Amino acid sequence: MRRTLSSIIAGALIASSLALAATPATAATGRLVSATALHTYATRADVDAALTADQFDPGTDRYGVRTYRLIYRTTDATGRPTTASGLVALPINNRKTLRTVSFGHGTSIYKLDAPSTSDDVFLIGPALTFASAGFAAVAPDYLGLGVGPGPHPWMDVPSETTASLDLLRAARVFAAQQGRQLDREVYASGFSQGASAALGLARALQSGADPWFRAAAVAPISGAYDFRTAEIPALFTPEVHPLLASAYTTYLLAAFDRLHDIYPDPADVFAPPYVNLPALFDGTHPGQEIIPALPPTIDDLLTPAGKALLLHPTGRFAAALAEVDSVCTDWTPRIPVRLYYSPGDEEAVNANTAHCHATLGAPTVNVGVNTTYNGFIHEGSEVLSLPRVTRWFTDLNR
Repeated sequence: MRRTLSSIIAGALIASSLALAATPATAATGRLVSATALHTYATRADVDAALTADQFDPGTDRYGVRTYRLIYRTTDATGRPTTASGLVALPINNRKTLRTVSFGHGTSIYKLDAPSTSDDVFLIGPALTFASAGFAAVAPDYLGLGVGPGPHPWMDVPSETTASLDLLRAARVFAAQQGRQLDREVYASGFSQGASAALGLARALQSGADPWFRAAAVAPISGAYDFRTAEIPALFTPEVHPLLASAYTTYLLAAFDRLHDIYPDPADVFAPPYVNLPALFDGTHPGQEIIPALPPTIDDLLTPAGKALLLHPTGRFAAALAEVDSVCTDWTPRIPVRLYYSPGDEEAVNANTAHCHATLGAPTVNVGVNTTYNGFIHEGSEVLSLPRVTRWFTDLNR
């Protein structure tokens, strides 16, 4: 069952495991702690069946795929040692050296709705697609999701970047245990929240953050790249689905206050009876529990001070939003970049992509609209973009 925010709202509105050899756990970032075999899709037809069952295009499939959950050492959003988990998918073929795709998933509010802990094809479909096309695919759960400890620091680009980079390092060790090697070239992609994570990872790799891996290309899909002047103002308009506006606003304020202390008390920004709503966004409550607790509109959710905080951020909140938006403003890519989007996106509004196009100078790719996928254009954009991104990465890899 699909577990993204919009899919849960849509519903409201209308393996065997094998423990593998692991390196000893230490505080070193990227150190592999454990690996667990998840699923084997023995043939291309098996992958095709899994993808088409959830409307994904199998046209780039070539090989069967094996998937694994890795647990690895990384750092949390304050720089302290912690662990995180992620999915690794390897093609079943004879190639010993594999180029790698890192794919960042979209927003999840429940810990187990993550690539390495879910059978939801919307979450694992990207990794299956890239691996079946011949890449090694890695999909970080991010901090606090999957089997990682603590709450998830939503939209914290620095920790998304370190979690993604450290999973690459752990995956390189794991691949060597399987008699394979990950090439230096990393192709980064991601959807929604993961679009920012992909840009953050590509920026870090281009700057030399790792002595082995380097950025090859980046293809973000339907990201919220301009929170300050595009996404947040749109939350107060009909452009964003009203219940989703309430959900994303609560998640944003709860996560940023947890990390950056942006308001003295929830009662200052959340109107009664929603003062305790942020407590539900700690990763332990499934969406089916959260959605009924949401107000129907953002105006019902916030006090006047809460609305002012969002529309006119200052201090720590403004600095944190600037960090989110920096993925499209503070670097000049020396690698190929394409920005994929669907017109009329009711979650990550199109002004975000227009902003990133203007600041990075990257071309945009309009993939059209698929409203049959759960009734939301936003989710449909991942389904439409994925085969195009896979073909582009494959062409670049020739």
